[in-house]
Amino acid sequence: MLEKTFYKTLLSRSFKNVPVKVVFWDHSTATYGDGDPEITITFNEKIPVADVTRNASLALGEAFMDKKIELSGPANVIEILINAAYQSAESFMRDSKLRRFMPKQNHSKKSSMSDVQSHYDVGNDFYALWLDKTMTYSCAYFEEGNQDDLEQAQIAKVHHILKKLHPQPGKTLLDIGCGWGTLMLTAAREYGLKVTGVTLSEEQFKLVQKKIDDEGLSDVAEVHLTDYRELGDRQWDYITSVGMFEHVGAENLGLYFKDVANYLVDDGVALIHGITRQQGGAFNAWVNKYIFPGGYIPGLTEIIGHIEDAGLQIDDVEMLRRHYQRTLELWDQNFQAQTAKVTEMMGERFVRMWELYLQACAASFESGNIDVIQYLITKGASGKNLPMTRDYMSQPPLTKVSSL
Repeated sequence: MLEKTFYKTLLSRSFKNVPVKVVFWDHSTATYGDGDPEITITFNEKIPVADVTRNASLALGEAFMDKKIELSGPANVIEILINAAYQSAESFMRDSKLRRFMPKQNHSKKSSMSDVQSHYDVGNDFYALWLDKTMTYSCAYFEEGNQDDLEQAQIAKVHHILKKLHPQPGKTLLDIGCGWGTLMLTAAREYGLKVTGVTLSEEQFKLVQKKIDDEGLSDVAEVHLTDYRELGDRQWDYITSVGMFEHVGAENLGLYFKDVANYLVDDGVALIHGITRQQGGAFNAWVNKYIFPGGYIPGLTEIIGHIEDAGLQIDDVEMLRRHYQRTLELWDQNFQAQTAKVTEMMGERFVRMWELYLQACAASFESGNIDVIQYLITKGASGKNLPMTRDYMSQPPLTKVSSL
């Protein structure tokens, strides 16, 4: 009886803005929110109250993965529910009393490699099922008139980043956390840059190296399977780093930006693109345990403080929250179309985990709980080698190296 009272209170506080029907483990029902519910939450088993009060997102996330909780409704039912929960200050997503336990984190070079490989080395075949042809696993950039073409938006994102650097042909670029190489190889092919990429993912490293070899880019492109902290005294004219600082840990953020400063030549330019919270830094127990071990989302003022402490200056800041929401929604649509194949490859529990991950992240961006921000920074006086207005960011590359 006490357990049901607890859950009724929890659910009534969490779903004020969306009508929801709940079926409890004893087959009794309750409805929350105004209107006729299109969503049903079914508890197949009791979830211990102690687990929920210890950390609600972890307990409820695991319960969904294990089919102790079932959801029915629209294809994006998880996104709808979690967005609604974020809208309520008393919900399980926002009540600090229900987020007390957090897993311990370690960001040594060895553990960082293990963390990255646990996520990105699931296999290129898996990611190819639901990413676009560019194999880009980060926020896309949806230009005016495009809301549905993910490949076009990912290509646009790469050019949006590179144009901000105002790159000059023949100069050098370091891509920290280069992924499957789309950005760095575009910089070599279309902007005439000599590029270096680093990744801790063996699967990514192998694919990028194959692209370099297949396209005959070995004179202007190199990739290394190494920690970004191991690059010695080398310096580059430009640095890009997309979706990277979320993985270094709160204790290493300051060192990360100092490394960026050390790797830049004087008056060099960097574009750092990462998930940021405008409300202050945070991390999620379920995401840390199952998706991104060691992940931490820093706060906006925290990032700016580290940029200042590293002796860097900010030239431009751009928020792309809605772009990442749309990216995740399209990834989820692609993933849902491939669930039979993924189930065969990874099992049903993995499919439920990944579905929860994609839709929960989309909801987090939709609600404004998290943002993704591009920081254009310089080593020296802000924007010294950049044009005085933003108009240059929409111009075509200075050169297109078609012979490479």
